[in-house]
Amino acid sequence: QVQLVESGGGLVQAGGSLRLSCAASGPTFTTYVMGWFRQAPGKEREFVAAIKWSGGSTYYADSVKGRFTISRDTAKSTVYLQMNSLKPEDTAVYYCAADREGYFKSSTTYSRRSNYDYWGQGTQVTVSL
Repeated sequence: QVQLVESGGGLVQAGGSLRLSCAASGPTFTTYVMGWFRQAPGKEREFVAAIKWSGGSTYYADSVKGRFTISRDTAKSTVYLQMNSLKPEDTAVYYCAADREGYFKSSTTYSRRSNYDYWGQGTQVTVSL
């Protein structure tokens, strides 16, 4: 069983930065793809970024490309989301997710919520003007 625990959310002014962490526990993650999603009030949960555990290839939603960076520390079994130049529209609950067999899937599917087998509890990010 995989457990994902997010941390690092908070309140920040527009233009500021935050780094989210997702501590993963469970079996080896060699075939996993790890993702970050977010959900704003009244909106559907949307894809933010993903990373292949093996090799570290990264993928981003257009809305965050150039501002957010996803990375992982294999020794610590932790995935990070560095968020820079934050905007009020980035305000949402951010969720970490794990796709058990993502390594074998096309990267075009990494944005699909249905791909992911495990989810964290979420961490709130609020960006003020």
